[in-house]
Amino acid sequence: MGLTEARAAVDRLYREEHGRIVAPLIRLLGDFDRAEEVVQEAFEAALTQWPSEGLPDEPRAWVLRAARNKAIDRIRRGRTFRDKQAELKAVADVEQAFAPSAEELLEAGPRDDMLRLVFTCCHPAFGADAQIALTLRTICGLTTPEIARAFLVDEKAMAQRLVRAKKKIRAAGIPYRVPAPEDLPERIDAALATLYLVFNEGYAATAGDALVRQDLCREAIRLAELVSALLPNEPGPKGLLALMLLHDARRHARVDAEGDLVLLEAQDRARWDHEQIARALPLVDAALRERPPRGYAIQAAIAALHAQAPRPEDTDWRQIAGLYHVLLRLEPSPVVELNRAVAIAMHGDVEEGLRLLDALAARGTLARYHLLPAARGDLLLRLGRTGQARAAYEEALSLVSNDVERRFLERRLEALQRAQT
Repeated sequence: MGLTEARAAVDRLYREEHGRIVAPLIRLLGDFDRAEEVVQEAFEAALTQWPSEGLPDEPRAWVLRAARNKAIDRIRRGRTFRDKQAELKAVADVEQAFAPSAEELLEAGPRDDMLRLVFTCCHPAFGADAQIALTLRTICGLTTPEIARAFLVDEKAMAQRLVRAKKKIRAAGIPYRVPAPEDLPERIDAALATLYLVFNEGYAATAGDALVRQDLCREAIRLAELVSALLPNEPGPKGLLALMLLHDARRHARVDAEGDLVLLEAQDRARWDHEQIARALPLVDAALRERPPRGYAIQAAIAALHAQAPRPEDTDWRQIAGLYHVLLRLEPSPVVELNRAVAIAMHGDVEEGLRLLDALAARGTLARYHLLPAARGDLLLRLGRTGQARAAYEEALSLVSNDVERRFLERRLEALQRAQT
């Protein structure tokens, strides 16, 4: 096994399993940084040994065992125990936690370590940005540069934000647990927002050579199911779960056989997961009946309209534009404005949609968001203004960081160039 192949295998496993490996170690070692260091050492050992020993039959189990051994080594080297008996108990706890197979370890109940980790990362002592950043780093294994790009902020500032959050956990003694039932409602908004960001990173990866990271999508859906089970009467979780299921149902059609991006209007709808769509639709209805209505329910209703249209031309763009108008009142944001403008254009008023996008661009709030100039390019192209469309696509290309989206924009520009010549 060559070094390049080993590095690719380790990188893939790191992204897919980081959160589920680090979560029990945080509980057992009592410290985010120490747990992350142990996991990092386990992956470094894999990168050192696999090129010469070959890829193990069960790479995940190999890394889990290595992480367990590294944790035990740290406990035995540490000076935090007053007597040998306490040290032996700590070692036994680690060994017991990692005694099952990888599959058994990851099939825990609703109050498992991953859910504990979510609520720790979403503690109200942190600001919303720190909550989401800490979750993306700890649960999803994103690098600091990737998180910085997702937040559209400087890498150094993001690194400092993560360091401060971890220090606060230690200094304030923030408990590593699922909150008590009476405390859950006030914590739910931050937890749902965090899971939504995790899913979005999986559904449209910030960087890398894949558009969809199915591991993150699956994990976000699993955690949303756990939160929904914990709070069956709380408004929010059902809508978020429905939204995730509906978007995830389209994943197989979002790229072609070569791994290139396929827009919604061009997707083969036979490849959508219609069983998953059928599972999500009752959740949408239930979420829309909740009072007050939540933003996730409105977004899920929009996704349901797309999912229920047999053909692209059957899409009810009038109702979608209206739902975005409602969403803009509930949760105003530039991205919702962008989506509403596109829906208005798709309903038939392309000029009005472009006017709204131009006004949004003039404000500069999405100056580093590549989907704004990409959307402008689409509308300009529909209006036959190819020169301006080309400039918009070039701007989007300068901002995009995902390889699949980059190739899509490059193909758009090449097609425009061929048409002009």
